[in-house]
Amino acid sequence: MAKAPVLTPQAEDFPRWYQDLINKAELADNGPVRGTMVIRPYGYSLWERMQQEMDARIKGAGARNAYFPLFIPQSYLTREAEHVEGFAPELAMVTHGGGKELEEPVVVRPTSETIINEYFSKWVQSYRDLPLLINQWANVVRWEMRPRVFLRTTEFLWQEGHTAHATDEEARDFAAYIHREVYADFMVNVLGIDVVLGRKTPAERFAGAVNTLTLEAMMRDGKALQMGTSHELGTNFARAFHTSYLSRQGRQELVRQTSWGSSTRMVGGLIMAHGDDHGLRVPPRLAPVQAVVLAVKEDEAVLGAVRSVAERLRAAGIRTEVDDRTDTPFGRRAVDWELKGVPVRIEIGPRDLADGTAMLARRIPGGKEPVPAEALPALLPAVLEEDQAALLRESRSRRESATSEAATVEEAVEAAAAGGWARIAWSALGPAGEARLAEHGVSVRCLVAADGSVPDSDDAPGTVALVARAY
Repeated sequence: MAKAPVLTPQAEDFPRWYQDLINKAELADNGPVRGTMVIRPYGYSLWERMQQEMDARIKGAGARNAYFPLFIPQSYLTREAEHVEGFAPELAMVTHGGGKELEEPVVVRPTSETIINEYFSKWVQSYRDLPLLINQWANVVRWEMRPRVFLRTTEFLWQEGHTAHATDEEARDFAAYIHREVYADFMVNVLGIDVVLGRKTPAERFAGAVNTLTLEAMMRDGKALQMGTSHELGTNFARAFHTSYLSRQGRQELVRQTSWGSSTRMVGGLIMAHGDDHGLRVPPRLAPVQAVVLAVKEDEAVLGAVRSVAERLRAAGIRTEVDDRTDTPFGRRAVDWELKGVPVRIEIGPRDLADGTAMLARRIPGGKEPVPAEALPALLPAVLEEDQAALLRESRSRRESATSEAATVEEAVEAAAAGGWARIAWSALGPAGEARLAEHGVSVRCLVAADGSVPDSDDAPGTVALVARAY
């Protein structure tokens, strides 16, 4: 009788595979309230590494971290009509506190444009205070009707940046910089995920924005996942909150603003973009553990060699963990590390010790081979970079091969139903075609220029709509 697979095969049931992997790789559990999640230590270590990489890039853009309250007066949201209308179905409200009904209901933070503007209006007085560049790492709550761990949860973790500028041009340039140099750079060069940079259609824009820039990635089942967004807010929130400054010319002017965010959804994207039927495959530049050194058997000499190799790898700058749990069968431990997607396993047993070798198992391309133990510190950096590049190539190749050209709504729907993306001229589609796509559960993920760049406007000549089913 064939042994049952550890995970449901992707080809058999992709959603079940996803849930199996989250459970068996010990990434997260469902929380006690519908739509919430408990992020387990290994899952959180992935998020921490994402935070570290993103935070460095955000600070490199000139933004500083701050923190704003979780609770927002309801009246703040009602000041920007489009904003409150856009978020109304997702809001969680506090109506009672301290044993009595509150005079004004309090909204649990769905995003922070309103409360941050309340303080921007106090902090910005003149052109000398601009640009004001703020980021915060926080949790937010959006009441989710169809929850899915990491992808759509009622409470999730994220960073949200908020900036104020003197001119539309400065705000536009900064939103584009975050889109390209912070988000895309991180997602491509650290997550190893190929992303398409584009512009959201008016129907898909963030509530209260004049333009939304997005990054869309193809998952292994052909669906799209929005990995992050950067918004130009114009003066919409500044007008509602009287956020103005005294210009060099001595005139009171409204500030121009941006906001931008990425979240724990990226963990879900990591799983679905790179995972296979054996578990996660974590890009080496992101991996909290790049190499694990396993003792095959209980043996003092073996254990000593395992610890020595690990110390030398750490000295070489490789994030390394030792697995000396010899009271647990070796095969089970190897499978556990495979599920977690650690890029490299180094296995050492008595025979390896006698030969002066170690067995090198590479998670991303697969396969095992013996290598001289002394060579590992010099060998592994190149191996890890090679495997990092391989994941990105695979991600890009998957998207390119599964994207087809469409001339009609029907052809675009057919491509999406077959598990791919479609490109269709926006001039041939338009808002009416976009609405027809939605009737089939298909959406315009973004608008791109014919050369693959981000178009300057919704109706720029040659603009193409990228169409897909999405998470």
